[in-house]
Amino acid sequence: MLGVLPDTTKMPVGGYESDNTSKAERRYMFRRIIVMKNILMLLAMIMVFLQSSGQAGDVSSGEFFKIYDPSISETDQWYINDHCFIRGADGTWHLFGITDREPLNPASDTRNFAHATAMKLTQRPWDKKPYALTADANAGEKHLWAPHIILHDGTYYMFYCAGSLKDSSKYRIHLATSKDLKIWKRYPANPMIVDGYDARDPYILKMGDEWVMYYTATSTPRGGNHIVACCKSKDLIHWGQRSVVFTDPSVGTFGGPTESPQVIRRGEYYYLFIGPRDEKGCEDSYRNTTIFRSKDPFKWTMQDRVGQITAHAVEVVRDVDGQWYVSHCGWAQGGVYLAKLHWNDGLDDADTSMPVPVDKSAPLAPKTH
Repeated sequence: MLGVLPDTTKMPVGGYESDNTSKAERRYMFRRIIVMKNILMLLAMIMVFLQSSGQAGDVSSGEFFKIYDPSISETDQWYINDHCFIRGADGTWHLFGITDREPLNPASDTRNFAHATAMKLTQRPWDKKPYALTADANAGEKHLWAPHIILHDGTYYMFYCAGSLKDSSKYRIHLATSKDLKIWKRYPANPMIVDGYDARDPYILKMGDEWVMYYTATSTPRGGNHIVACCKSKDLIHWGQRSVVFTDPSVGTFGGPTESPQVIRRGEYYYLFIGPRDEKGCEDSYRNTTIFRSKDPFKWTMQDRVGQITAHAVEVVRDVDGQWYVSHCGWAQGGVYLAKLHWNDGLDDADTSMPVPVDKSAPLAPKTH
């Protein structure tokens, strides 16, 4: 306890009651006043630091609302799982993703990519389109999972998991390209990457003159710790050896808490979104995405956690008005949803890898410099 400050209204201009107060008491009260001032100044400095460093609050989301139901025009219920958004040159928004009938059937290969469009990101509902791509066994494809699309030099690059006709330790990440987001052509020299266990969920980020592909895998191709790995490329075609950027303490093969990795830079910080995470106190681990933050885009640890969102296979996307959104989808979820994303880091005016899309032009590929 700091005690009660002296009643300064009874003090002369000099600040002390000279009649009844000893010099020792006056010094004591003066020191207490100085201590109080220093504490208040320290508290103010701490608040400024927390706001500027992004520790003022966790990353969170608003309420989710449905934008697309894949069951439209179908006799059965369908789902959308890992997906991506991109805005075309004419201003049309496109959604691509895993799709299949409900309920989940582990023996069923999801062989088609769903495609839907909208003139506005928040349009309800989006318009259903024919499949964008179908798995081709002659191209070494068992199924189609988790597309991610960027625009580079007038061409759209779609990276996706094609599975493996051999085993889960040799999962293939493939590439298809398009000029209009409608007609896709597989790259003849696929695969881009081969890894395990069930290496999948690619996400591309531009860093200087290099491209970085993040994806989920395990510490060894046949299992181990669930990890987020990355490879680098100068041309989006030739990819180097993998490195590990995040290691989860959990061990296994299929699934795990490092799925759907997405990396967003805000200022000098890199945010990593992954899930689904089964943890104490979580009512629905399938709908549990965790967010980590680091100044190093090649290293996150469990101690870097800065938020949690109740959603599955999230995709961060930014609208033409600058508003940030995060999506939700998955098995038995009924479609694709959006919610406003709240960073709570005081960096809204900082440079970012996901700039505001320009009207009537496709967004540039994410970059860091």
